[in-house]
Amino acid sequence: MKKILIFSLAYYPDTVGGAEVAIKEVTDRIKSDEIEFHMVTLRYNSNLPRSEKIGNVLIHRIGFTKNNPTMEDLKKFPLHYNKHLYQILAALKGVSLHKKYKYDGIWAMMAHSCGVPAAIFKFIQPKIKYFLTLQEGDPPEQIEKMMKPVWPFFSRAFTSADAIQPISNFLKDWAVKRGFKGSIKVIPNGFSPASFSVKHSEEEINKLREKLGKKEGDVYLVTVSRLVHKNAIDDVIKAMPKLPENIKFIVVGGGPDDEKLKDLAKELEVQDRVKFIGQVDRTETAKYRAVSDIFIRPSRSEGMGNSFISTMVASLPIITTQEGGIADFLFDAKRNPDKSTTGWAVDKDSPDQIVEAVFDIIKNPDQVKKVVGNAYNLAYEKYNWDFIARDIQKDIFGEVFKK
Repeated sequence: MKKILIFSLAYYPDTVGGAEVAIKEVTDRIKSDEIEFHMVTLRYNSNLPRSEKIGNVLIHRIGFTKNNPTMEDLKKFPLHYNKHLYQILAALKGVSLHKKYKYDGIWAMMAHSCGVPAAIFKFIQPKIKYFLTLQEGDPPEQIEKMMKPVWPFFSRAFTSADAIQPISNFLKDWAVKRGFKGSIKVIPNGFSPASFSVKHSEEEINKLREKLGKKEGDVYLVTVSRLVHKNAIDDVIKAMPKLPENIKFIVVGGGPDDEKLKDLAKELEVQDRVKFIGQVDRTETAKYRAVSDIFIRPSRSEGMGNSFISTMVASLPIITTQEGGIADFLFDAKRNPDKSTTGWAVDKDSPDQIVEAVFDIIKNPDQVKKVVGNAYNLAYEKYNWDFIARDIQKDIFGEVFKK
């Protein structure tokens, strides 16, 4: 049996994003008698134990804490310093744990922040295999600028890795640009077939429809997103005044831009048509897709975007850009005539193109049916966690441990 130590800034139960979902979906599918996983992550909430097992991962938590901290608390002293200190403290914690558990490998979830402690650990323990997954959604230029204070270790996060698994071709190109010359294979994030086998009843859907005030003839746009600049929720709000009154926008998710986006909706006098739902449990997001008609997230940057794959399986038409990793699966009829169309692509920062795409979807139901069918088939064939976990175990962990 192999033992692998994971470096991840956040994890269940308090924080669940694309990276955290990826870790859990993969580790849950690998037998515990084949690989035993440990993790060093931030604690933040003093109610969480310093150590506990979740699924197939033994969690070791570090950092400053507060009782049930809010989003605002995370921006203040001392919790604000956790992410910065993690890069050093996680490495020291990992080295300490290694003395007890004797790890065979370490696994960094994202190069920025988590790649730094992994690189430090690898420098101290050069014989231990080091795997790096690239899940970044922010523009590489922005990440590189942010990592300048620890640049030597950030560079080593790439160059000292034994294998890199980017989730898109966009991130693969970044790894090569950063000087990585070893084993690299694109393996995307995916969706869990089991989660989509749980169907919400018509009664539940009708209750939500009633709660949202959806009437006959209304068209609901929906996004499931962190409310941050890169996800361009502001561009959808800017498009709303140019769309008919019966078109509403459902915003599912939370984040630092929450108040700014609400203020923008008021400024443009569309606050009654833009409904901010806030953060909901992942199991609830399917209901919001079920009552909606079009999924939209015109991302300015994206490593890949798990929400898009979930939407493809939910058979909703998608409006987005082709920035970053989205280009791997979102094919537009006009921009990608050589591929089966899977959605509607717009340029980033283009509210007018969003308006055009919405009208095109509304006016062409037969085309929509064909496009969502193509998207559904692509998701099931290529973006299934069952296959992805198998490939990561075999082609990433397995191949490196052979050497």
